[in-house]
Amino acid sequence: MEKLKEKFEKTVIPKMMEIFGYKNKMAVPRIEKVVINTGFGRLVAGLTKQEREKISNEIAHDLSLITGQKPLFTKARKSIASFKIRKGMVIGAKVTLRGKRMYDFLERLIYIALPRTRDFRGIDPDSIDKNGNLTIGIKEHIVFPEVSSENVRRIFGLEITVVTNAKTREEAEKLYRLLGFPLKKVQN
Repeated sequence: MEKLKEKFEKTVIPKMMEIFGYKNKMAVPRIEKVVINTGFGRLVAGLTKQEREKISNEIAHDLSLITGQKPLFTKARKSIASFKIRKGMVIGAKVTLRGKRMYDFLERLIYIALPRTRDFRGIDPDSIDKNGNLTIGIKEHIVFPEVSSENVRRIFGLEITVVTNAKTREEAEKLYRLLGFPLKKVQN
């Protein structure tokens, strides 16, 4: 299995230059960062401070196992009485990966986690926005091999956003396909 960064440099850059006619290899779109995000406001709503802290620490621990980096907690911007959420309450966690950790995470995502996902048929190409960013939702974080399913009390979902510097959606889609992302084939 070829490393993702090596694959990008050796095969993807020349192929993209050939397809889109770039004069310089620095003009080829590349992946800039990966943002992994989870919200657990529903789990902590209406609990005591100690219970909320315990849940957020469990989720942070699992997220740090998956990403290899300590997550940043996100807080509620405003109070919502019907959801039992107060302003300033910790309701989510996110991790931004760049460089080597980003490529390591993407390799595990593409080759291990996505194939282990239940009823996985490929990523819908419509998940790519007009700026070339790909957003994937994973319902269960236990598809990652780093998380032992015996030790997990709560299963939570993840939102993974792969950010590129592509100018168009077409460039980004070709980049993802050449890197080996399991995008579905487009039916005409």
